[in-house]
Amino acid sequence: MAEIKKKAKRKLYFRVLKKIMKIRYKEPKFVYLGEQFVNGALILSNHEGTDSPMSLEIYCDKPTRMWGAYEMNSGLVKLYKYQTKIYYHEKKHWNIHLARLFCLIASPLTWLFYSGFDLISVYRDARLIRTLRESVRALESGDNIVIFPEDSRNGYLSELEGFHEGFILLAELCERRGIDLPIYVSYFRKSDKTYIFDAPVKYSELSEKYKSREEISRYLCERCNAIGKMQFDEDGNQIDTLKQSN
Repeated sequence: MAEIKKKAKRKLYFRVLKKIMKIRYKEPKFVYLGEQFVNGALILSNHEGTDSPMSLEIYCDKPTRMWGAYEMNSGLVKLYKYQTKIYYHEKKHWNIHLARLFCLIASPLTWLFYSGFDLISVYRDARLIRTLRESVRALESGDNIVIFPEDSRNGYLSELEGFHEGFILLAELCERRGIDLPIYVSYFRKSDKTYIFDAPVKYSELSEKYKSREEISRYLCERCNAIGKMQFDEDGNQIDTLKQSN
């Protein structure tokens, strides 16, 4: 691994833009159930619309590279089509005509913002190998990879219905290259602005315990939902809700 990175590198205009975005996205409380991630880890998170990625990008002080749909990283026209049909209409259930009208304004602003995000483009065909190779290079240089793997066909739900398994392909490629990837499951709870990070688990531990990608994916999704229900006091200590209710 390269020397420890302290934070992600972003262009000047983007750092200024992030300061403005703090008006919309308030700082969450970061809670860690184990050691904090530093460099070269895989972070799995629920999406919660734009709130999870924006909260991480604006307020996380660790170096991160996020996976994002390639359409968001391929020019204004493709971004507009993706935002209207996939994001606002299919995932957020907006009327398609309202989505198209709104995105005439929103898409240029989104394109400006995402161009500074340093996203890793995710493809849904054979080009996925590009995504995996770029991700490994980023990990080896000291970045943490953030993936939002939830199955969002029915929208962004507080109780996640499943995880897509692409992140396991990344972990397997890392394993072949001698990297036992530490995986942090996390959950952003919008209601009280709390971002919860589970204790890390090595991929080798998961692959030894669970015999298929489907089993690993199911376990991590269930864990994500579980930590999303945890309650904490003002100091970040977990509250035993069972004892509290007796």
